Amino acid sequence: MSKAYSAIEVSGHEITLILLCSVSIVQPQHVLAAPEQHPTLDQPQAHPATTVTDWLTQIEGDLVKVTNVQIETTETGLSVQLNTSAGQLATPQIQSIGNRLIAVIDNAILEDPQGFQSIDPASDITELTVIQATPTQIRVLVTGVELAPIAQVTVGTEGLALVVTPITDDAETEITVTAERSQTGYFIPKATTGTRTDTAIRNVPQSIQVLPKEVLKDQQVTRLDEALRNVSGITGDTTEGAGFQFSLRGFSAAKVLRNGFSLSGSDALSNTGLLTLPETANLEQIEVLKGPSSILYGEINPGGVINLVTKTPTSQPLYEAEVQVGSRTFFRPRIDFSDTLTQDGQLRYRLNALIQRDEGFRDYDQNIQREFVAPVLSWDIGEETNLTLDFEYLHDQRPNDSGLLAFGRGVVDVPRERIVGEPDDVIDRDFITTGYTFKHQFNENWSVRSAFRYSKQDYLSNFFLPLNFNEATGLVARINGSTDWFQDYLGLQTEVTGKFKTGPIQHTLLFGVDLSQDRSGIDARVNFAPSLLDIFNPVYGTPTRLSFNDFATVARAQDVTTRRLGILLQDQIKVLDNLQFVVGGRYDTVDQQVTNSPSLFDPAGRQGEQTVDAFTPRVGVVYQLIPELSLYSSFAQSFTPSASTTAAGDFLIPETGEGFEVGFKAEVVPDKLFATLAYFNITKQNVATPDPNALGVFNAFVATGEQQSQGIELDLSGEILPGWNVIASYAYTDAEITQDNVIPIGNQLTGIPKHSANLWTTYTLQQGDLQGLGFGIGFTYASDRQGDLSNTFVLNDYFITNAAIFYQRQRLRLAVNFKNIFNVNYIQGTPISRIRGIEPGEPFTVIGSITYQF
Repeated sequence: MSKAYSAIEVSGHEITLILLCSVSIVQPQHVLAAPEQHPTLDQPQAHPATTVTDWLTQIEGDLVKVTNVQIETTETGLSVQLNTSAGQLATPQIQSIGNRLIAVIDNAILEDPQGFQSIDPASDITELTVIQATPTQIRVLVTGVELAPIAQVTVGTEGLALVVTPITDDAETEITVTAERSQTGYFIPKATTGTRTDTAIRNVPQSIQVLPKEVLKDQQVTRLDEALRNVSGITGDTTEGAGFQFSLRGFSAAKVLRNGFSLSGSDALSNTGLLTLPETANLEQIEVLKGPSSILYGEINPGGVINLVTKTPTSQPLYEAEVQVGSRTFFRPRIDFSDTLTQDGQLRYRLNALIQRDEGFRDYDQNIQREFVAPVLSWDIGEETNLTLDFEYLHDQRPNDSGLLAFGRGVVDVPRERIVGEPDDVIDRDFITTGYTFKHQFNENWSVRSAFRYSKQDYLSNFFLPLNFNEATGLVARINGSTDWFQDYLGLQTEVTGKFKTGPIQHTLLFGVDLSQDRSGIDARVNFAPSLLDIFNPVYGTPTRLSFNDFATVARAQDVTTRRLGILLQDQIKVLDNLQFVVGGRYDTVDQQVTNSPSLFDPAGRQGEQTVDAFTPRVGVVYQLIPELSLYSSFAQSFTPSASTTAAGDFLIPETGEGFEVGFKAEVVPDKLFATLAYFNITKQNVATPDPNALGVFNAFVATGEQQSQGIELDLSGEILPGWNVIASYAYTDAEITQDNVIPIGNQLTGIPKHSANLWTTYTLQQGDLQGLGFGIGFTYASDRQGDLSNTFVLNDYFITNAAIFYQRQRLRLAVNFKNIFNVNYIQGTPISRIRGIEPGEPFTVIGSITYQF
């Protein structure tokens, strides 16, 4: 019998080698062969597997399932309990590497494939992670300080217990213990946007919110502005279909980053709106850092930054396909694949791709069409070195939609589907980006990161734009126009991070150098032959549309080249276990060259150049009142070069911003539910305002304007109870003009509600016949807003209700989302003027999806 068993074992190894690739797709958690188990006199003899199904069934029966992970603080450290429903776990293999304790448990599988993570679970233990390292192996990783903790192990019939004791309480070490951190649910404990280091959010002395992919999945988010409604103090729209524009803490043109690199151009057009519509399908999470942040990212507006963190290759095979269908022929199939390319797992890939078709709810013949593909390749060159290459291509075609019109003190009373342009108005854009990220860990204290980014984007539009609206007759005078715009961007970031001590004080030092160059150009053409439209009784299709090359009048022709150099130094200082400081500064020099060719608005044409030097500091402190509650405060500055000129044609001095913030950060439920309460006060100075001594001169400004925003924000996200997730926010924002030569002091800034709130919560049944069935409900609220800086019209308040029902069983997920259930008619975002950019919100919409993981 033993000889036959040995022969089968050898045969089993051969099957494993042959089926590695195919089995990893069909059943990735059971790729490896089961360990040898000889039959005994008291047991029935195991029958050899004769099919792949039998073989997989035998393997599954040998694995012990860990149903949950529990941790408890002890007098000497931490107790970690891995509970099982049946079977006994193998005694783990214990080893120490640097400041990490690693326990390897064979023949085991996690019921939750996403694993478990706890940040700072006990004194002198900075991180605990439990992951499914291989399809049949669990690893428990405990990060201590300068030395690894020690552990005592007890194995019983109901699970395994590790009693962990830290060896030293000297220096805190925050080293990422796995290439892919196990962060699941609505609670994300760490983010890089706030410090450019891997820092716990509660240790960042500014408000920072993270939207994980689970929120995007549960809400079936398909647009970036839809996702950011979950964060307090943000308003957004699509800027007539040209690209997203976001206001953050009252200030418009918040910069959007992709993995720390800017997606905005440097010309006046793209600085006020992002001339691309980033895809959400390949986002791992969205990180929002509030307040002036030029120390980290150079020239930005003082409201803050939005950082899109994209997906990277996973350590385990992932093959996911999804189809979404919905109202107005919405159709959006996508794939998300990730796997290893080599047997040792050092070379991995990830591929996200989709197409989207959507008729939209506005009365355009032009539909929304998107094609997107994003491959990523990650190579572990060595144990401490990684190189990641990525590429994205997006093609987007949609209506050039100028929105509705102001009428008196409000918005014209017509159906939200009504359009001011022509049904075939269109914007066609392409976006390409590629780059690399190189990371090397010299030792447990020092590391280097270098990242490069190249992007190219362009769009061509053709539209009928409103030029004037006669409210007495209802007639809109429109002109045909076409715009050709492009941008090329090159960026390089290099930074060194080191951890060291000066006496008992611990430091995390960051030194970085940022280089970038972008060139953007716009060629805008118009035909001033007017076309009249009765907004209350429109007739379309009567005017003649010209192609781009047929326009006789060039309204604007401009090329802008911008070169930047930024040098930053930051020190995160831990004075006591419960007291930390963040101190730093950045020097920037920005050189900008502008060439205006002769055009309607600049008949002679001209050239201009400006060089801007700026130093922007940040000082912050975090004091931990109790383990679950911290008090923080910070002061920071920002700057933005001005695109406006004086009567003599010289550029204005840069706009500057400075902000003060104080607040609380709390783990309402430890390692599960996190809340931030903040008060902020931000002032933006040197704002361009018309020159009172040259009011008759076109484009003549002086830098004497000032705007101020202050308010209170509350953000909450995480898990209240097992299966019950929530993300909620509230903001009170008082944003107003404090100095201007034309606009009355005290006027509210455009599109900013004084009160706004958002709630989304889901619950999933945890047991019983309906286990995996879940429900979600939420709302979005915004109070009245002013439609322009002169405060001549008001956008009414709105309250939108959303809901969802979903069911997940193993690899299959079914979901239906209901958006704007009560079909509320509302205006979103920030208008451009009384006749442009007044964007109606989406009506009642249903989106259903089927998702399957192979």
